[in-house]
Amino acid sequence: QVQLVESGGGSVQPGGSLRLSCAASVDTYSMYCLAWFRQAPGMEREGVAAMDEDGGPAHAGFAEGRLTISKDNAKKTLYLQMNSLKPEDTAMYYCAAALCRNGGGGSLAEDEYDYWGQGTQVTVSS
Repeated sequence: QVQLVESGGGSVQPGGSLRLSCAASVDTYSMYCLAWFRQAPGMEREGVAAMDEDGGPAHAGFAEGRLTISKDNAKKTLYLQMNSLKPEDTAMYYCAAALCRNGGGGSLAEDEYDYWGQGTQVTVSS
């Protein structure tokens, strides 16, 4: 009974910013661990950032200091604030969710997540 819808993607120049959103249709939002992933053409899907059931964030090394995950429980929305964007950030960005389980919170492994949005495209170029 989980539906995830991403929005906020677009085309920006290097150094620009975007704020991605992931709206969830779910009964008990606080029970879910959440994450952002991305995938560029011809490359593997990689974890960007994750959030555990307590709201604790974890970020991939390439995201640290530039891409920041957050959520609003009242709005049932997950965010990814992206600053200082680079061409290497060009990818389809997906949000993902799973019922939180012991040791699973904050994971950047895609196999840990059961529900996925359809993605929003981010393109960074001159």
